[in-house]
Amino acid sequence: MKKLIGIGLTIIGVLGCYIASEAQTAPLKIPKGKVEVAAYYFPNWGPFDQSEWPLIQRALPRFEGHQQPKTPLWGYENEEDPIVMTRKIKAAADHHINSFIFCWYYFDPASLGKPGGKYLYKALEEGFLKAANRSDMKFALMWANHDVDAMKGAIMPETFEEMTDYIIAHYFKEDTYWKIEGCPYFSIYEPETFIQSYGDDVKKAGEALQRFRAKVKAAGFPDLHLNLVISGLRGRSLNDLIEYFPMKSTASYVWVQHNKLQGFPTSDYNIEADRYFRSVAYGGGLSGLENPVSSFPVSYYINVTMGWDASPRTRNSADWMNRQEGYPFGAVLVNNTPYNYKKALIKAKEITLKKSPLDRIIMLNAWNEWGEGSYLEPDTIHKYDYLEVIKEVFEK
Repeated sequence: MKKLIGIGLTIIGVLGCYIASEAQTAPLKIPKGKVEVAAYYFPNWGPFDQSEWPLIQRALPRFEGHQQPKTPLWGYENEEDPIVMTRKIKAAADHHINSFIFCWYYFDPASLGKPGGKYLYKALEEGFLKAANRSDMKFALMWANHDVDAMKGAIMPETFEEMTDYIIAHYFKEDTYWKIEGCPYFSIYEPETFIQSYGDDVKKAGEALQRFRAKVKAAGFPDLHLNLVISGLRGRSLNDLIEYFPMKSTASYVWVQHNKLQGFPTSDYNIEADRYFRSVAYGGGLSGLENPVSSFPVSYYINVTMGWDASPRTRNSADWMNRQEGYPFGAVLVNNTPYNYKKALIKAKEITLKKSPLDRIIMLNAWNEWGEGSYLEPDTIHKYDYLEVIKEVFEK
């Protein structure tokens, strides 16, 4: 009986693939108009044995048809090498990605046992900022203020002051730092965790951000463009913060934070894309998308997620199929072909073009989230296909 069921599922799967392949050739209409495109960059791909590359290389398929391991076309390169980063910049810039938003970490000095709290910074400071073609694209920071092992995202207030001084001096003053109307873009991944640094007092947290803003202005900039990642609010309303936080915009990091994936072990990309865009338009989602973004007090930048497969970070756990929830366990997005990704990009562009010209910004997840199966860097299967569709959608 099990064998017959398996044969039936195989036939259904083949037919499904045939139908899907037929649909992949249908022409898509791309709206014309200029849009700024920024891709999140996760910086943990340095020397092989000091990064997550071993997890990627050793990943195993967890169910029939599961595409693992995912292999980078360029090999397991060290992003801290300016020559390596030069190729990344060229590939991104040539395919209409205007900015990298680096996930950037800074912890209390005691957390690291040494002066200064920088962590996973070398891709930016030793790779990107020393690349020969660094002027071909912009960069910005998303402060990834979540816990990492024993290092706590809720840093001390004095550490925040130290951190913002460092950011202004070492990043904001760079010619290639991304600025919106002359204001340096700075994003906070977990606003709720930031508030915890001030005893859960929103007013005190807001005062710290106002000091940051004042320092930015004193450094010669018109203002600070403060962005909040809405999934980090964990149920707190943006309206609770608007009185104290000098925020200019909001964004998302990845779709799966807003809607629990349907099905296990797989969930269909087109279904999840539709659920995300419905949440944007009508609400009903999670982690900040309970209400439509039209109700937000500030702008929301549409996100387009390329895929989701965090199974490499389970380290090939034998218990994978029995653990349907709890990161990094859970469903895998499938059918996230370049064609279906293109459809999502077009939808995002259609929405974004309805905004004012200065507000036409789209966020991509991600340039290199290999450990979560959401990456635009070429792999050995799709090569440059995802980058090519980005260029096709946004070049005109």
